[in-house]
Amino acid sequence: MNPIEAFKAQVAANIVALGSNTKARQLSREWSAVTNQDGYTYNFSWLGRPIIQYPQDMVALQELIWKVRPNLIIETGIAHGGSLILSASMLALLDYCEAIEAKTVLDPLKTCRQVIGIDIDIRDHNRTAIEAHPMAHRINMIQGSSIAVEVISKVHNAAKGYDRVLVILDSNHTHEHVLAELDAYTPLVTHNSYCVVFDTLIEDLPAGRYPHRPWDVGNNPKTAVHEFLSRNDDFEIDEDMEAKLLITVAPGGYLRRR
Repeated sequence: MNPIEAFKAQVAANIVALGSNTKARQLSREWSAVTNQDGYTYNFSWLGRPIIQYPQDMVALQELIWKVRPNLIIETGIAHGGSLILSASMLALLDYCEAIEAKTVLDPLKTCRQVIGIDIDIRDHNRTAIEAHPMAHRINMIQGSSIAVEVISKVHNAAKGYDRVLVILDSNHTHEHVLAELDAYTPLVTHNSYCVVFDTLIEDLPAGRYPHRPWDVGNNPKTAVHEFLSRNDDFEIDEDMEAKLLITVAPGGYLRRR
């Protein structure tokens, strides 16, 4: 076996071992429960914009984007815009690398790869900062509820003509809302691409952790994913992603379209 294949085999073996390591998985959940009390996910940024994610999930997203090579990424939930900037910057890298491979000159301001971000309330200061960012030309923001009929219609219309689509759900975390998002946006996810459902971790944290929010244990993205998968055979959980990450806000939330 050549060294590259040997390394890949070792990584695959590592992931299998970690996936069955119940102690490691339990420690990861305990670590998440403790650090979330002090707002750990708020500590990070991507190219200058707060992203409110675990670094592990940020790495996972870049792996998926490089693997899938989407030309459209749809995200629900904008907040400070860090995730939109991450997605846009990865799409820019894809364009750059493909231009090198094709030995062509890339005009960074002319590209078909885009990010659509949806949020019910795009704060003025966040919109201003996102629109001032060098990646802004790749981002189209839509204000409105991600499950409103008019918003869903607008996104579906904007997605026409794109043949590799990846979706990220990270807005209202109630069961009802996330299930409605799954029903609305998974039809746009292309073969072998992903719908990433963030904050499924809520189901694994102690009950009552979010006293001022409508979600909790039993009513959250993970319960919505379970119901969605119970009646949808087009998607499966990428168990290897959770096993390799261990620390993630999306356990059971990396959904791959078959």
